[in-house]
Amino acid sequence: MARPLFLRIMQAIEQHDNYFVQKRDRCGRLGLSCLQKVTAALMMISYGVPADFMDQYIRIGESTALESLKRFVIAVVEVFGGEYLRSPNEHDTARLLAIGERRGFPGMLGSIDCMHWQWKNCPVAWHGQYTGHKREPTIILEAVASKDLWIWHAFFGLPGSLNDINVLHRSHLFSKLAEGEAPQVNFTINDHNYTMGYYLADGIYPKWATFVKTITNPHGNKRKYFAKAQEAVRKDVERAFGVLQARFAIVRGPARSWDKETLREIMTACVIMHNMIVEDERNEEDDFHYEGIGQLVRPTQREVRNRTHELHEFMQAHHNIRNMETHSQLKEDLIEHLWQRHADLY
Repeated sequence: MARPLFLRIMQAIEQHDNYFVQKRDRCGRLGLSCLQKVTAALMMISYGVPADFMDQYIRIGESTALESLKRFVIAVVEVFGGEYLRSPNEHDTARLLAIGERRGFPGMLGSIDCMHWQWKNCPVAWHGQYTGHKREPTIILEAVASKDLWIWHAFFGLPGSLNDINVLHRSHLFSKLAEGEAPQVNFTINDHNYTMGYYLADGIYPKWATFVKTITNPHGNKRKYFAKAQEAVRKDVERAFGVLQARFAIVRGPARSWDKETLREIMTACVIMHNMIVEDERNEEDDFHYEGIGQLVRPTQREVRNRTHELHEFMQAHHNIRNMETHSQLKEDLIEHLWQRHADLY
């Protein structure tokens, strides 16, 4: 994290939460400064060190360091969450679609996957619920990332015994799309028109119209090239997880907190600061400049509708999202599109 970005975060936190303002005690002596408390919190987040380590480096007690960490992550979420956890607005969607078009996947909005965070201090009574294929208690983070590693969607908190499909059914990834509030996406491949964007996913995800998966055992040059291209581009979300864990060691190692809400705030704050660093380090020559919060896209039809009609549209939108025929047609069109674009390689 660059120094100007660190100072920006520290100043915003100090203005938001009076806990970080330096005060005097009854004897007139100055207490801990905002710099000390924020540095202690960021050291625990960035290096994964225990709270009692702060006593040697910053001269701050263990209990104060833990309190600073909890208040810091809550303040980061409240101050910066609206901008750096936003869903793509119309301008963002246009940028993502342009990036996908240049990479050979028109209509692509990013790649999706899940990451497990080990929970060391999980209560014994919950071990069965939070233990899955990792053989240890974990908490799942579902994320959608783009090429520049910006995380557009983060859903955290479900137990590790669930798989990616169970997490998908509980997340809010397609809630705005089903409610008609998502930006419109229209693209054409091989003379077939599509009205929804899609995400690149691995094999466990269902065959929905909003997912494009690889081919397990491809036969022929067309399908082999498509599988290679899909797996290469889908690694964006894997890279995002790797960079997130490299920047914030607290999410790479076992979580030592006993409270699920605290862990949720820590993970959310790490995602926010990750996006802030991506924005700060972005090359000005790259075409990855995104707008701020923006306004939610509302349905174009403003007339008053009865609840039965709204429910029918909601159910029809869910049916369109989970349409297997559209999924198959989209994959075949993408196979032909990629082959026509890169057939000269063979």
